[in-house]
Amino acid sequence: MTMKAAVCLLSGGLDSATTLFYTIKENFRVLALTVDYGQIHRRELESAKKITNYLKIEHEIISIELPWKGSALLDETIPIPQNRDTTEISKEIPVTYVPARNTIFLSLAASYAEVRGASAIFIGANAIDYSGYPDCRPEYFKQMETAICLGTKAGVEGARISIETPLIHLTKAEIIKLATQLGVPLEWTWSCYRGDRFPCENCDACFLRKKGFAEAGIDDPLFSSVKE
Repeated sequence: MTMKAAVCLLSGGLDSATTLFYTIKENFRVLALTVDYGQIHRRELESAKKITNYLKIEHEIISIELPWKGSALLDETIPIPQNRDTTEISKEIPVTYVPARNTIFLSLAASYAEVRGASAIFIGANAIDYSGYPDCRPEYFKQMETAICLGTKAGVEGARISIETPLIHLTKAEIIKLATQLGVPLEWTWSCYRGDRFPCENCDACFLRKKGFAEAGIDDPLFSSVKE
């Protein structure tokens, strides 16, 4: 029996790496797709390469430009928020939001999936412990799946490409526990919004990661590994 193929969007972050390992566990032949969109935190691209090399799976890295920027992750003149608590993170859309990023990523993934005959796209989006991005909500992914079905040859001919979000309703602590069960090399994942050698430990992504590991009762191996 031929193994089903799935495209998995891999940023190199904790959530996307966990989703990658989950997709493999679900017995899909994984086609990893990483998008280099000019992000300042380019350190995560190294993580994506290291993880896929370790797994010996196909890995496409596609580079695009968003010259209009519009996000602190693309424009160094926009300060990245620091030291915010959970209430501040969730109450508004932050400057780290990249306009239509998941729409762009899913469109690229749909094109790749259609060409390779993949039946699903996996993405590590989360709607619980996240930074308030509108393109991380369940209703958004439902509509995007419909758009892909209507706008592709595969969809029109009955070979629907589904969008799978296995982490969408999990807390960060639950994601970390799942990652541990799946054997994800957490020390290779990168969450920080800054592209420095070490995590800043103060941005929203670092805050949510630290909070998640604390609630899971697990030490974050990233910090010991990057400071060796």
